Amino acid sequence: MLFNSLGYLIFLPIVVLLFWSCPQRWRVPLLLVASYVFYMTWKPVYGLLILGLTLVNYLFGLAIARANSKRKLWLCTAVTTNLIILGVFKYAYFTVDMLNQTLAPWGKHLPALPFQIILPLGISFFVFEFIHYVTDVYKGGPVVKSFPSFALFASFFPTQIAGPIKRYQDFIPQLSEKLKFNPEWFDQGVNLILFGLFKKVLFADNLAVVVQSAFDHPELLSSLDMWLAVYAFAFQIYFDFSGYTDIARGSALLIGFKVPPNFNLPYLASSIAEFWHRWHISLSTWLRDYLFIPLGGSRGGRLFVYRNLFLTMLLGGLWHGASMHFLVWGAYQGILLILHREFQRLTDGVSWIKSSLKSPIGHVMSIVTTFHLVCIGWVFFRADTFAQSTAIISKLLCLGPMSQGMQTWSLSLPSTKDPVMFMLLPFILALLFAGQVLSNKLSKRERPLSFPKALQAAYVAAMIALLIVFTPDTSPRFIYFQF
Repeated sequence: MLFNSLGYLIFLPIVVLLFWSCPQRWRVPLLLVASYVFYMTWKPVYGLLILGLTLVNYLFGLAIARANSKRKLWLCTAVTTNLIILGVFKYAYFTVDMLNQTLAPWGKHLPALPFQIILPLGISFFVFEFIHYVTDVYKGGPVVKSFPSFALFASFFPTQIAGPIKRYQDFIPQLSEKLKFNPEWFDQGVNLILFGLFKKVLFADNLAVVVQSAFDHPELLSSLDMWLAVYAFAFQIYFDFSGYTDIARGSALLIGFKVPPNFNLPYLASSIAEFWHRWHISLSTWLRDYLFIPLGGSRGGRLFVYRNLFLTMLLGGLWHGASMHFLVWGAYQGILLILHREFQRLTDGVSWIKSSLKSPIGHVMSIVTTFHLVCIGWVFFRADTFAQSTAIISKLLCLGPMSQGMQTWSLSLPSTKDPVMFMLLPFILALLFAGQVLSNKLSKRERPLSFPKALQAAYVAAMIALLIVFTPDTSPRFIYFQF
């Protein structure tokens, strides 16, 4: 069941109505059943997998909390179990392919797997939340004794497929709050959902057609056209994933739950380090807390810290997908972070460089440079193969030979209403800005944020009208659903 599907449009109001109608003691079981129904509409059998994984980690948490001398052994067993499950479902084919490539010069190869493995939706997010839980219990955090509450932590339907990655210390206490229906929460939840659909359908889905045609035939594009296609993907993935997050946060807010924001205007970052503080925030903080710091963090020499940075981002890239181009994307991010730290170290005592970077022009140049470095990385992320990504990078940098059949490629939206969209573009961008302001304010406030009712009604009506007019013929599923 996709957020941008008719099924979800029916499912969500039913859950919200039942939630606010039933007594407090039935709300957790209701949400748990609803979350499993939501997940099992995709492939029912994998509901049993997630249930089994949830039960195992629940028991691991109890064992770690009760153990004295064997706490570390229980933790290692729990983390290893989660990684093995993730490895089997996500990396089995990738591992066999890599081993076959290694054995090929000797004329050897491994037999094909005797069974077909289908990657369960959201398993990477499930596993990361489980590892966070058992690790924090090991460090002295409170253990969750209620199995239904723990099961809901893992399966909560707004976040179960593509995050944000929750922290149980933030989520579990919300289950015991005696909430009363708040109309302002409802208004803001609906606004967030519409804003998420606005970004997904109006921007990401229309840009997706442009990106697909460009990446399918990069040989037909000039260097400038290829840059336009890469820019298009940069904004496609941002609108797609941040749109999902807004729908998730809005859906949770309809039933009184607060989900952390996952984006903070990442393309306004002035360095690659700042970019990772603004992009996929729940993942970057998870990688910091449960990978970079356990590896040693910054507690060592310069090369030791750089090694930790590189390994963290390399494994972060592999987490996104079992493919060489994701591995290269992670390595590229690690190298950029190392170069950023090295630049800071070398310019630490050079006052004129620091003052130049802090000036308005210097700050803008830093943002532009960071954005283009990120865009180059997106090529590795989006390309189907590593060979395709290197060909596109060569085209971007004008390093490859020009194709004799090259033609001018037109960057255009697939809609037949392009002139109308062009005339409405300032209005569309104003709605986008207003929605971003609302989203940012909601993430910084504990209490509901009120706006004049007439303004809210106009804002909602405008977004609905634009969604009806500019919805493309097909709406692909969210990009991060594959992870």
